[in-house]
Amino acid sequence: MGRFERPDEGTWTEHYPELGTGFVSFEDSISPAFFELEREAIFRRTWLNVGRVEQLPREGSYFTKEIPVARASIIVTRGGDGEVRAFYNVCRHRGNKLLWEGTPRQETAGVARQLVCKYHGWRYGLDGACTFVRQEKEFFDLDKAKLGLVAVHCETWAGFVFVNLAPEPPESLREYLGPMVGALEDYPFHRMTERYSFRAENHSNWKIFIDAFQEYYHVPPLHTQQLGPKSQNEDAEFEAAHYQLDGPHRMVSTSGSWKHTWPPDLLYPGEVLSRSGNLGPWDAPDIGDDLPGVNPGGVDRWGIDNFQVFPNLEILIYERGWYVVYRYWPSSHDTHLFEGDLYFVPARSARERVAHEYAAITFKEYGLQDVGTLDGTQMGLETGACAEFPLGDQEILVRHFHKSVADRVDAYVRERGEV
Repeated sequence: MGRFERPDEGTWTEHYPELGTGFVSFEDSISPAFFELEREAIFRRTWLNVGRVEQLPREGSYFTKEIPVARASIIVTRGGDGEVRAFYNVCRHRGNKLLWEGTPRQETAGVARQLVCKYHGWRYGLDGACTFVRQEKEFFDLDKAKLGLVAVHCETWAGFVFVNLAPEPPESLREYLGPMVGALEDYPFHRMTERYSFRAENHSNWKIFIDAFQEYYHVPPLHTQQLGPKSQNEDAEFEAAHYQLDGPHRMVSTSGSWKHTWPPDLLYPGEVLSRSGNLGPWDAPDIGDDLPGVNPGGVDRWGIDNFQVFPNLEILIYERGWYVVYRYWPSSHDTHLFEGDLYFVPARSARERVAHEYAAITFKEYGLQDVGTLDGTQMGLETGACAEFPLGDQEILVRHFHKSVADRVDAYVRERGEV
């Protein structure tokens, strides 16, 4: 599946007959058995984004990442040679978690010359090599050269750090990302290093929250302030301007509302004072005119691109010169951890900093509006009152996403020779 233009006749969905137009089951979002299959079929075999290179600003930097769906904890380091590497967060002596602060389930980050186990003091270099065993002479036939940290496949792309827990990934990260997402590689992500982070534990399946950001059909009734006065009309309509599919990945483009051109009485006072809002600061930084990969549909009055990288990463790029990263980490069949990171070109004045912080505040407000629906969706699906549900044309990405998940699980089941 690659780029396409909407035909004069027909719909977005009908342009991809393999997706079908029938009702869809969301059993994959409520089944504990299906979740167990997702652990192996998807999260232990697929490239997963665990952070960005800005989290490793110098040699000796490290951070840890908990991936409960894969029953894994990962250490990501920048070695003395500048290379970014990843390892399982497990000491080779007795299997203790190597790096943690507060409690073993808490992530940590810092700068160190060596990684030291809290339990018995074994030490490891930033390249994973075992460098010190306390009272080494008491061990039998011990070869430190064979007791380095267990490496995890790790690659970087456009400053994003990915890991793959498979013994041997079937394809490189760039091959996996494909041409649609790959076209963003030279986008100036590296210039946007001022970060605002949010985390929330949600009582819903990980796919339910992703579904909330895969369509804008919900915008008029749920986000009434986003579209202005016309959205107060119960017949208000909103349609995204471009949809695109590429393998298991998806994207959608929307136009911008340019809220700063509205009369002040239609805006929040804070928006007028800060010159900022949910679409970002009104005064966009100069990041150049040649922005590779964005607005692939050539949308007039383009506002946002939402690139959804399978399985659990979304990169939202805004016309106003900033971007957002979403990650959804499953913890059970009906719970997950949501991470949202907002990135801006560093503020050069107090006014710019206020504009960034106000955008972060409004992001949280709109995010809470979306989060407010998640429990209700999970509870409604779990009643079993309805087995299948209709999807409109604007929900093509929802249809494609659940089919991509099912295809991966089905392939894994066939590989194991199971029904």
